[in-house]
Amino acid sequence: MNWIDIGINLTNRRYDQDREQVINNAIEHGVTKLIITGTSVRESRKALALAQKYDCAYSTAGCHPHDAKSLDTQAIKDITSLASAKEVVAVGECGLDFNRNFSPKNQQIKAFEQQLEIAAQIEKPLFFHERDAFDTFYQIIKNRLPDLKDGVVHCFTGNKQSLKKYLDLGLFIGVTGWICDERRGQELYDIVKYIPDDRLMIETDGPYLTPRNLSPKPKDGRNEPCYLPHIAKTIAKARQQSLQHIAQISYTNSSLFFNINDKELSNK
Repeated sequence: MNWIDIGINLTNRRYDQDREQVINNAIEHGVTKLIITGTSVRESRKALALAQKYDCAYSTAGCHPHDAKSLDTQAIKDITSLASAKEVVAVGECGLDFNRNFSPKNQQIKAFEQQLEIAAQIEKPLFFHERDAFDTFYQIIKNRLPDLKDGVVHCFTGNKQSLKKYLDLGLFIGVTGWICDERRGQELYDIVKYIPDDRLMIETDGPYLTPRNLSPKPKDGRNEPCYLPHIAKTIAKARQQSLQHIAQISYTNSSLFFNINDKELSNK
């Protein structure tokens, strides 16, 4: 079985000492394609550099809502340029986060709309972030949908109602190890069965969201792409489908969505 991790923060400093080994471990566990998340101009540049170095890797380019206050005119130009690279398969991570409000809400909304413009301009899909901002996020997307190529709600942790509304818009859903946490992920476990086969994608969001039911747990607590099949096992159980089926549909969905059939799996 082959897997695609659609969201891995491989530029994070927690991978600095063994980044290549992390990639090799992923491939050994069947995770043969990695999409490295860009969260700012700086991180998007680093993500693209890794995507250009490794044939198994691709990247996104965007500005996370936490960093929306830094998205000035030059940053917009930089993200547009980065997102136009052939190794960059989506615009984002972009969206709204009203949980922490590290950037003011009005600046988050402006930055989000600017990145929607970029995606429409270069005709690439979007890698979305939404936390405690569903109503505003949904309305913005609904209004702009005709101009957009496609979108995936990364690390979905919402309820059944928000899931249905996202699906009604035609969006894809990214599921992480959140589903492996019986304390806070039970609702996701219960509703993941409502995601149609052709809308499901899987991600680790490493180094964050290490599956709570992983045994043995990594000593440093760091999540890695090699744990993606473990997350998939929990998804398969929740959906009452085989692991082989989850592998097939998530791989196909991700390949088509991100248009990533043109690179070899081996490292350069």
